[in-house]
Amino acid sequence: MLERRVEDFINMEKVIEEFEAVTKDAGRVQIETLRKILEDNSEAEYLQNLGLNGRTDPQSFKNCVPLVTHQDLEPYINRMIDGDLSSILTSNPITTMSLSSGTTQGKPKFVPWNDELFETTVQIYKTSFAFRNKEFPITSGKALSFIYSSKQFKTKGGLAAGTATTNLFRNSRYIQQMQALKSQCCSPEEVIFGPDFHQSLYCHLLCGLIFCDEVQLVSSTFAHSIVHAFRTFEQLWEDLVADIRDGVLTDSVTVPSLRNAMSKILKPDPDLANIIKTKIMGLSNWYGLIPELFPNAKYVYGIMTGSMEPYLKKLRHYAGELPLLTSDYGSSEGWIATNVNPTLPPESALYTVLPQIGYFEFIPQNNGDSSFIGVDPEPVGLTQVKIGEEYEIVITTPAGLYRYRLGDVVKVMGFYNSTPQLKFIRRSNLLLTINIDKNTEKDLQLAVEEASKLLAEEKLEVVDYTSYVDVSKDPGHYVIIWEISGEASEEVLGECCNCLDKSFVDAGYTSSRKVNGIGALELRVVRRGTFQKILEHYIGLGSAVSQFKTPRCVGSNNTKVLQILNENVVNKCISSAFNN
Repeated sequence: MLERRVEDFINMEKVIEEFEAVTKDAGRVQIETLRKILEDNSEAEYLQNLGLNGRTDPQSFKNCVPLVTHQDLEPYINRMIDGDLSSILTSNPITTMSLSSGTTQGKPKFVPWNDELFETTVQIYKTSFAFRNKEFPITSGKALSFIYSSKQFKTKGGLAAGTATTNLFRNSRYIQQMQALKSQCCSPEEVIFGPDFHQSLYCHLLCGLIFCDEVQLVSSTFAHSIVHAFRTFEQLWEDLVADIRDGVLTDSVTVPSLRNAMSKILKPDPDLANIIKTKIMGLSNWYGLIPELFPNAKYVYGIMTGSMEPYLKKLRHYAGELPLLTSDYGSSEGWIATNVNPTLPPESALYTVLPQIGYFEFIPQNNGDSSFIGVDPEPVGLTQVKIGEEYEIVITTPAGLYRYRLGDVVKVMGFYNSTPQLKFIRRSNLLLTINIDKNTEKDLQLAVEEASKLLAEEKLEVVDYTSYVDVSKDPGHYVIIWEISGEASEEVLGECCNCLDKSFVDAGYTSSRKVNGIGALELRVVRRGTFQKILEHYIGLGSAVSQFKTPRCVGSNNTKVLQILNENVVNKCISSAFNN
């Protein structure tokens, strides 16, 4: 029984008791966490050069250690990548690097990874699982998990490098400590570690169908991966059914390790093939596909907030009445918070900070306060934040990041005992801006959602979208790029374009548009599969599919993505929304 195996590894009541204890005394726990991080890394060159001289209290730490970005730490990280094994950022040399997804800046960043960071990952996983299993208990069965591990590689100096998820999946202690959770997965390890994403995805889907009555949850790191998987299913379901009927894997799967692994579980089953086909034929426009295929599934699970929110509408379409549960809040640099309220819908999700996994500070956002223009206010501590206020997160981790500006802006929605509960708002550097206008990723999402209602009337949908600022001519203007599910008329696209332009309600934008300080918004439509090409570009840079996030605002330095977008434009229109 899965339930017994889970209890072997996770005493869920004890995990919740520990969580209650640390959140009731978050201030003290933060002081102890900082003390331990600084003591453990007292021999690090970076800290020694800043004059802490053994002090570990928060005030001395803030006085001596500056706020930094990744760019500030690159000289130190590059030394490690090149093979310098001295105590640079940590007392114990870093031997592994994680790669960020790279979708924000256009190329992946190297960030340090060590055993201590692994332990915080286990802590997050255990905590969220304990609360999730309390509300949605899984007593037996499997998970259909669309997870993929990209290859680890060696840096110039011999360090192992891979995405954060890859470093996690390939850690032998992860397999030992998380065996209870891992054992639920439908797919064999060869599928997760397969070298070809498309073939691994096909095998994931096939494994899910083979074990369809045992599947208790459907998951991936990000909601995008789940939506992508079932969009792919729409195209390939007949091949999958044929494989099950005949017990023979399609010739399109060519990787020997995948073929060998699948041969052990794929047997001829004409009855199952007929059942699946009948179910699919009975669906209306694929609504409720997931519960139809997997009748014992309890929920769909993955990160569904922030840049994943635009995929919720399609995910709900596939999930039907199944609950959508968003997972934890973290980044390649480290974990921040967990979801202990799994029954809340993703749009209302709150992330509760674990005070023992890192030291956290929060920079208040000025939000129009003229006294802060041009300067950042002083960061405040974890327990000093105020409900309703927005902050940029600053993290100090056991892996050598000290007072590191994460670039995420969050809003404090409340407290769980004495630790704050956060809602992700935006990336601090993801802005559409030309002069006095400031439109965030969320503003863009809302504008796209409003304009896409006009497409829905034509039974069309936005498959994916992005944007950039075009300042090649004066005045500059916004360019919104859509991939849509079919062909829209010029009239409908024109209405969508005007709607997008009118839906940006930022006062700086609307006033600038009225006086032509910002030019007319441009809507470009790209051919089907363009965003798949962007995904493949990032995979080529070393990103894992399960870590991919579509860049919503493409920077001018992200030349390859801009090239892919511009080469695939099939239609464009200019807004007339502000014409006199």
